[in-house]
Amino acid sequence: QVNLALVTVFKMTKGTTSFGKRHNKSHTACRRCGKTSYHIQKKTCSSCGYPAKKMRNFNWGQKAKGRRTVGTGRMRYMKTLTRRFKNGFREGTQAKKMIASKE
Repeated sequence: QVNLALVTVFKMTKGTTSFGKRHNKSHTACRRCGKTSYHIQKKTCSSCGYPAKKMRNFNWGQKAKGRRTVGTGRMRYMKTLTRRFKNGFREGTQAKKMIASKE
């Protein structure tokens, strides 16, 4: 004779009941990239690789590279570079006035 009441009590689920037990944080905010990817025990960031000097990036993550490459910030220097290059990096001079033709 099998006791069916015990079988239903020890039912294990991977869903709702398991999610209630998750209250320990393994990752916290990273000082360099700001993401919640700094592993507290390992003392390394899974996103940028901090405290390593070189930034973590891989060729298999093209989207991730694009999120932190040149052109994603303000580009305070770079955004004026093409215009200055076009004019030969002139400084301290006034551009010559374009005289309208008399017709």
